[in-house]
Amino acid sequence: MSFEYLLTAFVICLSPGIGVVYTLSSTLGGGMRAGFWASVGCTIATIIHLAIAMAGLAAILHTSAVLFQTIKFAGVAYLLWMAWAVLKDRGGLSVRPAEPRSPMLLVRSGILLNILNPKLPLFFVAFIPQFVPAGSPVGLLVELGLGFTAMTFVTFMAYAGVATTGRQYLLQSETAMNWIRRAFAASFAALGLKLATEGTR
Repeated sequence: MSFEYLLTAFVICLSPGIGVVYTLSSTLGGGMRAGFWASVGCTIATIIHLAIAMAGLAAILHTSAVLFQTIKFAGVAYLLWMAWAVLKDRGGLSVRPAEPRSPMLLVRSGILLNILNPKLPLFFVAFIPQFVPAGSPVGLLVELGLGFTAMTFVTFMAYAGVATTGRQYLLQSETAMNWIRRAFAASFAALGLKLATEGTR
């Protein structure tokens, strides 16, 4: 893997998105353990999207407007529900201390959150091939995909570590917690609205 590819992948992973917001909210609610399993779930979703892209299903999504719109608005509805759940401090998206959530539930939520984003497989189809010379073996494509996946997990864990560092202070401040909830809810809502207004390009 070239340095250029690794640098580009790192910038993409570092940019806040759906997985980052979910990892941060999970970490604030359940600590580093919860952040770890949330990161695992989001990373598994990334692997699934990579597999879809490599199998050529992303091209089908790109050419089938009905299928694309169906998946897209399922993702929009899920994001808006998450915004409401965070704002109301409900269930698994509560950032307050609660009974520990099982690793299975944390992973499943992370997978569902990222798997409903139809732009990810389209993105992989457009991004990774730029670093694959013509005639290269399939193994190189797999290597680049796995490299991106590993970097995604490391980035999510870094965000979880940052959230863990300031977790006790945030949980002890009612004002800070209210602003955290509003910020997370606004992030999910903004991501949902952004997805709703994007076309099939």
